[in-house]
Amino acid sequence: MNLALFAAASGMAAQQTNLDVIANNLANADVPGFKGAVASFAEIASAGRVGLGTAALGTHTLLEQGKLMKSGGPFDVAIDGPGFFEVRNSRGTVAFTRDGSFARDARGNLENGGSWRLSGIRIPSDALRLDVSSDGKVTATTSHGKHDCGRIRLALFAAPEFLEPLGGTAFAATARSGRAQLISAGGAHGPQVRFGMLEQSNVSIIEAMMQILAAQRAYEANAKGVQAADEMLRIANNLNRG
Repeated sequence: MNLALFAAASGMAAQQTNLDVIANNLANADVPGFKGAVASFAEIASAGRVGLGTAALGTHTLLEQGKLMKSGGPFDVAIDGPGFFEVRNSRGTVAFTRDGSFARDARGNLENGGSWRLSGIRIPSDALRLDVSSDGKVTATTSHGKHDCGRIRLALFAAPEFLEPLGGTAFAATARSGRAQLISAGGAHGPQVRFGMLEQSNVSIIEAMMQILAAQRAYEANAKGVQAADEMLRIANNLNRG
């Protein structure tokens, strides 16, 4: 195979992957608790040769905290600091998320938009008001007085960068991330629970648009490389025939 053709074609494939990752970041830029991702690549080389092409190394999630903004949701909570909410779905699968845009279902559970239920919390159907302290204690006010609804505990990981994305804002623990360590919020130097607030996505739309422009230009440059290599092959074939 023509090495110039392969190098340019692999560059096109790499930039297409890069564009797909950036586009997914942009599509979720308004989703509370969403964490952007970045694609990684490496140069293909062999002894005595350089620039043989580009290989994709995969993607990794950027876990930097997004801005905390006041919200109008009566059950919204955000994490100020490290950690994740422990949640479960209808099949009992355990996951971890920073999306605190919860709503109360018919059973009093708090679920976010991804149908993940917050562990350990149950809100009575006759609740008139909800209060969540910075240490995660949830209290509902009913016509009969105050009712303890449980405590939001936060999950910490030894290596959160190795959590496995499940789609949307949910992650699963892996052997490399380590098991979740559930802690109570509110410590002097630990994470806090902020009631009536949501963590915004950590995706910068302006930066993502600039990344798209750079990736498109790189894709076009590699496409021209493919065209040039193809033209050289055509000329070489014609010379051989002549």
